[in-house]
Amino acid sequence: MTRHPTARIGDFCQTGSGSTPSRSQQERYYAGGAIPWVKSGELREGLIVKTEEHVTDAAVKETAVKLVPAGAILLAMYGATVGRLAILGVEATTNQAVCHIVPDAETADTQYLYRAIAGQVPAIIAMGVGGAQPNISQAIVKNLQVPLPPLPEQRRIAAILNKADALRAKRREALAELDSLTESMFIEMFGDPRELPLSWPSKPLKALGTVMTGRTPSSTKEGMFGGAVPFITPGDLECDEPPKRTLTEEGVVEVNSVRAGASLVCCIGTIGKMGMTKVRSAFNQQINAVDWNETVDDAYGLAALRFLKSQMAAQAASTTVPILNKSAFERFEIPVPPLPLQSTFATRIKAVEALKVSHRTALAALDALFASLQHRAFSGQLS
Repeated sequence: MTRHPTARIGDFCQTGSGSTPSRSQQERYYAGGAIPWVKSGELREGLIVKTEEHVTDAAVKETAVKLVPAGAILLAMYGATVGRLAILGVEATTNQAVCHIVPDAETADTQYLYRAIAGQVPAIIAMGVGGAQPNISQAIVKNLQVPLPPLPEQRRIAAILNKADALRAKRREALAELDSLTESMFIEMFGDPRELPLSWPSKPLKALGTVMTGRTPSSTKEGMFGGAVPFITPGDLECDEPPKRTLTEEGVVEVNSVRAGASLVCCIGTIGKMGMTKVRSAFNQQINAVDWNETVDDAYGLAALRFLKSQMAAQAASTTVPILNKSAFERFEIPVPPLPLQSTFATRIKAVEALKVSHRTALAALDALFASLQHRAFSGQLS
């Protein structure tokens, strides 16, 4: 094994951050501007060639924003996007939450350095200061040590990692297309529930099953957690992993539980996040459940609910944390076509879900392969 020598980013890169020109000077600093201005929320682990906003020449001359060359690596330093990376595909400016890293072309390959930094993002975030959203300083970025083999080796490593990452991206794209396929199939068979008139008579949720709000067992009682019954929270919805917490039968007595196939919808916080129970499950007070009656197929019911997501968010009470109360939730209506037609839809959905499982399994294998390649690449073991 040959370990490559390491170097501080500050020794072979120029780094810096941008600024936000005064919003009170819209006409002078923003209106009609042609210079891309990158915000940290636009860093999405890819190549940035266009931005949501632009600034003017006057902004560059009169404010602290700086022109950053194409090929620079951008790193979000704080906020909800802390640790995100991207490569700049055009000359641009950035806001103050973005650190730009411009490597010396004779020392480091941009693609290689991007991969080397990406592999250390968790460690970089851990070095930040603050709470749930730590701040990364320029000093942390400059002092970051990265392996620095000769340029030909850097390019070889980057090409291997880029190819492996492209395979992962294709799998993720396939999963996204399958998600959109479910919606398209629904609309083809039943029409769009968001458009009037509806193709079928509609009924409120409270008439189509039992609607209930979850609870959390008392923390002062022993023997509530650690059993066989999944305890679902909003973080478990729309997630492939099993719930992190479980309840005992004693714990279930303290809360509400539903059978396999019930729909769960987050109604406090991330309004409209939803999923279906795979087995008998309990759920916390942020979630409302619909345990469908004999007139609604489980898969159809969940698919119909997904079309209501934006309406739910719009009707949520505007407080520090958005809240959609149970009485408002159970008044939402969905169309109710004949049950045989719903069952046909459910059969088709089952086939789509089987494809999703196959793609998720393949993606997990590719993720493991990429992690292995990444480790070997930066420890000198990638032959």
